[in-house]
Amino acid sequence: MEDLEMAARAVSVGLQAGLAVLVWGPPGTGKTSALLSIAAGLDWEAEVVVGSIREPTDIAGLPIRHGDGVVLAPPGWALRFIEADRAGRGSLLVLDELTTSPAAVQAAMLRVVCERVVGDLRLPGTTSIVAAANPPEMAADGWDLTAPLANRFCHLDWPIDVRAWASGTASGWCDASPPVRLEPTWLESLPAWRAKVAGFVLARPELLHRIPPDPAGRGRAWPSPRSWEMGARAAAAGYSVDPRGDLARFLISGCVGDGPAAELLAWVSKADLPDPERLLADPSQLDLPMRGDRLHASLLGLVSALGRSPTQERWEAAWAVLHRVVEHGAADVAALAAHDLLRLRDQAWALPERIEVFSSILVLTGEL
Repeated sequence: MEDLEMAARAVSVGLQAGLAVLVWGPPGTGKTSALLSIAAGLDWEAEVVVGSIREPTDIAGLPIRHGDGVVLAPPGWALRFIEADRAGRGSLLVLDELTTSPAAVQAAMLRVVCERVVGDLRLPGTTSIVAAANPPEMAADGWDLTAPLANRFCHLDWPIDVRAWASGTASGWCDASPPVRLEPTWLESLPAWRAKVAGFVLARPELLHRIPPDPAGRGRAWPSPRSWEMGARAAAAGYSVDPRGDLARFLISGCVGDGPAAELLAWVSKADLPDPERLLADPSQLDLPMRGDRLHASLLGLVSALGRSPTQERWEAAWAVLHRVVEHGAADVAALAAHDLLRLRDQAWALPERIEVFSSILVLTGEL
């Protein structure tokens, strides 16, 4: 897959998966035009907010007197997103020239990215956010992003494609290819990927939160509890579109960095974790004994899958899995999952048999 095609597919899939995406690339490479083209292909309302020429109030809201108090009036683009949502359409906010935005403007953008709030108005759930930026060394008066803002984005590099430029210049430019549409079924694999990520971090706890020592590194992708959660979404969405894993690797790297992403995927390939839905259908599918980190990840996936569709039959099957784990001498790992299963219990469901094997830890946590 060509680099430019990969970048465009990654942006499209990442946005539909609910990731805030930051596209990095040199000036004049068509980043903003490509983002608007993706929005048009998805039939989304799109608005470009150029941070370098904005004041904080243009994003955070303008204070105006209202009755006996003051309210923060949202900008027009936020109101247009509300109208698009009422019409059944999605919307895309493009935060352009992020690295040349003053620190106060970046702070205002941070609230929009984190809380989806503009002034006193909450953006609809159908709004996606993408930012475009030139590397600081290529931007006029540019500087590195603050670590809190950078860690909320999936960072994707936008390459210069010489052949695409030459072809377009010689033959005339045509509309971009339609964006990849992410089918809702991608969510089915999200519980399993959350479990895989959790299992990996348990095996490599030093990678849970690692802030780069240099300002440039802190302004790009690095691992944190937040970005690992983003990485799980990126993996589930990426593999649903490209089973070979190239797209998922690109997206995961954009969330947690190249090194941690490579280590995660290597661990997953060796772990060979069971499908949690297969375990709920047949508890004997859990191949025991199992290495501690793999076992913990398997049980996390089991609980996550149950949480998406909790029924008494599935809940009882999950307990059957835990009892098998206890029989193989890993009661401590099973007890942690037992705590989560009790939180998912409907009051009409009877407590499972042999729950006394978990009594010590469940009493400590107040569940019994």
